[in-house]
Amino acid sequence: MYPHERSLVAKMKGKPFALLGINSDSKEKVRAALKRENITWRSFWDGGNTNGPIATQYGVRGWPTIYVLDHEGIIRYKGVRGNAMDDAVEDLLGKVSAGNVIHATSETFATHLNAEKPLLLDFYADW
Repeated sequence: MYPHERSLVAKMKGKPFALLGINSDSKEKVRAALKRENITWRSFWDGGNTNGPIATQYGVRGWPTIYVLDHEGIIRYKGVRGNAMDDAVEDLLGKVSAGNVIHATSETFATHLNAEKPLLLDFYADW
């Protein structure tokens, strides 16, 4: 999963795209996974359990869960992986105007749901 996501981030560089990871592991496991898997995209810690506020808001029931959101924050694709994930992102990119890639922070996460760009949310746990 992570190698494909790394290639997608590289492929989408300079396009109006953001990949965000949401992890429900302990902070120690999250730090280890970020380093071990060379995760360079913005990742959020969701409270250290499977009932964190972000997972609860999006109805996540299992890990990993992948959602592709449009520029209005509407989930357009669920459970897409591999080439299907790339196709979903390309489809949404074709429907928005080009712009700068914005990197989310914990303070700006909610505002990215209203940005004029597709957003890929990746909920994961490193079990």
